[in-house]
Amino acid sequence: MNDETRIIRHVFVRGKVHGVGFRAFVEHHALKRGLEGWVRNRRDGSVEALFAGPLKSMEGMIAACQIGPLSGHVDGLDQREGTADEFKLRAPGDVFSVLATA
Repeated sequence: MNDETRIIRHVFVRGKVHGVGFRAFVEHHALKRGLEGWVRNRRDGSVEALFAGPLKSMEGMIAACQIGPLSGHVDGLDQREGTADEFKLRAPGDVFSVLATA
């Protein structure tokens, strides 16, 4: 796989990630890296995100999610391969969407 290969990752972040601007942080960093996808809070207190884009950009995004905004604290991050079908949650016309809590 080269740096231009498009990959999709589904990420779940645990810790102090609600009420600290985590979704805005993720959106900003995803758009800055040219990634498509979405992010949302989960009722269990975690944040869930789906990213698609080049490998190098994805690696940087995952690293950013492991740190999060200064006001938050990440206890753990799980990730798996995402699917194209999962993009159906994204708002029509958006490159990257901030979704309602699930």
